[in-house]
Amino acid sequence: MCGIIGYAGKSEAAKILLKGLSRLEYRGYDSAGIAVLDGGEMTVRKKQGKLQVLSEDIRRSPVKGRTGIGHTRWATHGVPNDINAHPHVDPATQIAVAHNGIIENYQFLKDSLVPKGYKFLSETDTEVIAHLIAFYYKGDLLVAVQKATKKLSGSYSLAVVHKGEPGRVVGARQDSPLIAGVGKDENFIASDIPAVLDRTQKVIYLENGDTVDLSAKGIQVYGKNGKKAKRKPVTVKWDISQAEKTGYKHFMLKEIFEQPEILKNIFKERIKTSGKVVFLEQKIKEKDLKKTKNIVIVACGTAYHAGLTGRYILEKTVGIPVWVDQSSEFRYRDPIVNKDTLVIVISQSGETADTLAALREAKKRKAKVLAICNVLGSSIAREAEGVIYTHAGPEIAVASTKAYTAQLAILYLFSYYFAGLKGLKAPELKGFLKELVKVPQMAEKLLSQYKNKNNAIARYAEEFQNYYLSRNNKSCFLYLARNINYPNALEGALKLKEISYISAEGYPAGEMKHGPIALIDENPWVVCIAPKSETHEKMMANMEEIRARGGIIIAIVSEGDKSLSPGKVKYTISLPEIEELFSPMLVVMPLQLLAYHVALEFGYDIDQPRNLAKSVTVE
Repeated sequence: MCGIIGYAGKSEAAKILLKGLSRLEYRGYDSAGIAVLDGGEMTVRKKQGKLQVLSEDIRRSPVKGRTGIGHTRWATHGVPNDINAHPHVDPATQIAVAHNGIIENYQFLKDSLVPKGYKFLSETDTEVIAHLIAFYYKGDLLVAVQKATKKLSGSYSLAVVHKGEPGRVVGARQDSPLIAGVGKDENFIASDIPAVLDRTQKVIYLENGDTVDLSAKGIQVYGKNGKKAKRKPVTVKWDISQAEKTGYKHFMLKEIFEQPEILKNIFKERIKTSGKVVFLEQKIKEKDLKKTKNIVIVACGTAYHAGLTGRYILEKTVGIPVWVDQSSEFRYRDPIVNKDTLVIVISQSGETADTLAALREAKKRKAKVLAICNVLGSSIAREAEGVIYTHAGPEIAVASTKAYTAQLAILYLFSYYFAGLKGLKAPELKGFLKELVKVPQMAEKLLSQYKNKNNAIARYAEEFQNYYLSRNNKSCFLYLARNINYPNALEGALKLKEISYISAEGYPAGEMKHGPIALIDENPWVVCIAPKSETHEKMMANMEEIRARGGIIIAIVSEGDKSLSPGKVKYTISLPEIEELFSPMLVVMPLQLLAYHVALEFGYDIDQPRNLAKSVTVE
C-alpha cells in the first residue's frame, strides 16, 4: 500500500519527487524517503513521520540531482523508523530500491545472502531486494533487476537506481500497481496517476512481469519474457485540480461536495436520449449475460457496502439470486460459482489485492467477471472480461466518499440495463431512469445546507464531542436502518471508525432486540436512518424503544416527516423526499458529513487517519 515514484529528466529531481509523493501520501504516511543521483554520487534521505518531516529536512539541506526515486510508506515488515524507511540500499550504497508490496520468500533469500557477506540493517523485506540486485549487478542495472525479480515470490512494484548509471531508473511490477508517465525530456514511474499529473497526462499501464527502463530520452518496457514489449501510452482525462484541495480544508470534504456533479456526469454519459443505458467499454457479450442464472458481488470495505446495496437493487429489478461476499473470504472457501454465474468485482483503485485474487478465483471456475472500478487500465480492469468505469476522478482522502456513490450509480444503471437484456418488465422499472436522474439535483440541494461552518451537522458533532468528553470517553455509536439502507448503516459506522476512532456498529434495525439493545442506556448515540419507506413505521417503533432506554437519537428522515413530533428526537437531518429504491445515494451524504465533523471536532487527521492507507494492494 506504499507509494513509489521515479524520475529521470532535466529538472531537479528532489522537488519533483516530493511533489509526487505528496499526491501518493494517501497510500501510506508513516515514513518517507528519496534517493537522488548527481553525476556519480547518490544521496539517500529518509525520515520517520509524514512527508512534511522529510520535506523540511530537504529544505534545510537541499539534495541536488536530476534522477531519483521516492517512497512513502505504510509499514508491513518492521516498525516505522528512519532505518526501516525506504529507499533501501545495498552494503556498498550503490543501489537504492523503493518497493511497494510484500516479498513472501524474503527470509529464505536473506538466509542465502548472509553467508555471502551481505549485512542487513533493517527489519524490512525490501532490503533483501537491494542486496539481491547488487549480487546480480555486472554493469547493467536492467539485467540485474530482471534477474533479481525472478527470485522474488510475492507482490512488488519497484523503482531502482544505481550511482554508476546516472540518468537511469529501472522499474518492475508484479501484483502491485505501477505506471510510467511519458513527459517531454523527462519520464516517470509511479504507483498511481496523481503523482505525475502535473507533469504529464500520458501514461503507460505496466503489466504483471514487466520491467521498465527510463531516462530523460525515453521509456522502454520489457515483458515477463525479458523481450521488448509494446505498451501504448494513454491520455488520462483527469485534471490536476481534481488532485488538489481547491479551497477546501480537507480532501474528504471536497470529495463529499463533488458527488452531485459526479452523479450528473455519470448519468449524462451512460443514459442516452432514447432512454437506453450504454456501457461502451463493457466487453462481455450480451448473449452471454442473458444466460446468467445468479450474480455474486465481491468487494472490500466501502466497495463491499456498495455491493450490499447492489444486491437489493438487482434482486428488486432483475429478480435473480444475488449474494455478496468480502473479497478476503471469497477464495478461502469453496464458492459455488460456475459458467452461469456473473461475478461483479468492485474496487475504486482496481488494484485491491484481495479483490484481484477473488477475480482470478472466479475466472478459474469459469464464471463471467465484470469489474466496476475507477482507474483506467488497472489490474482488475484488465483482467476482468468486462469493465465499467465510474469516472469519479482521483479520490485522495483515505476514507472513501465519492467513489461509493459513483459505484452505487453504476449499480443502478447496470441493474436497469441487465433487466432490459433479460426482457423483464418489473413494476420497479417503470419510471426508473426518470427518478434516477433526479438524484444529482436532490443531492446538490441536500449538501447546500451544510456548506457553512455552523451547519446543523457540525453543531451535532460539537455537542457530541462535549458529551463524549464529559462521560470520560465511554460513548459509542449505533447505526440502525432497514432494507436497502441497511448497508448505509454499515458504511456510516465505518466512516466514523475510520476517521474518528470511535466505536461504531451498523445493524439492521430489526436485529436491535437480538443483542444490540443491551448496549443502549444513557450513553450510546444512535443514528436512525428512517426516510420514507415501506418500513418507516417499524423504524419509528425502533426509535421509541431507544428513547425509552435513554438513548440519544440522530434521525435521518424525509423532509416534512409528520411522525416526528416536537421533543421526540433532538437531532434530525432531513433529506429531499425520494422513492426508497433510490434513497441510498442521498442517505449516505449526511453520514459522511457527520463522520467528517466529528473527526474535525476532535482534531484528528481526516485525510490520513492512523494505520490506514487508501489502496490495499497487499494481503
